[in-house]
Amino acid sequence: QVQLVESGGGLVQAGGSLRLSCAASGRTFSSYAMGWFRQAPGKEREFVAAISWSGGMTRYADSVQGRFTISRDNVKNTAYLQMNSLKPEDTADYYCAASQVSLTSMGRMYRYWGQGTQVTVSS
Repeated sequence: QVQLVESGGGLVQAGGSLRLSCAASGRTFSSYAMGWFRQAPGKEREFVAAISWSGGMTRYADSVQGRFTISRDNVKNTAYLQMNSLKPEDTADYYCAASQVSLTSMGRMYRYWGQGTQVTVSS
């Protein structure tokens, strides 16, 4: 079993940056692909980014391509989401998740989820 805890959310002005972290428990972190999702109030959860087991491959939603960077440190059992050039429409609760399917954008393919961290971008 993998337990995930996100941190790093907060309030930032448009154009600013935040880095989200996702700390994983257990010794099997490197055997899971990781993903980030977000859910804005009144909207469905949407895929943001995913990274392979080794970190060598990544995938992004079109809406964040070029602004967000997903990474992982398998020694620290932590995944990251660096968010630059933030826009008000990036405001949402952000969730990290672990999957045995690499680079999938489908939430149902992720077995473990964190509790989320809130990101608010003011205009």
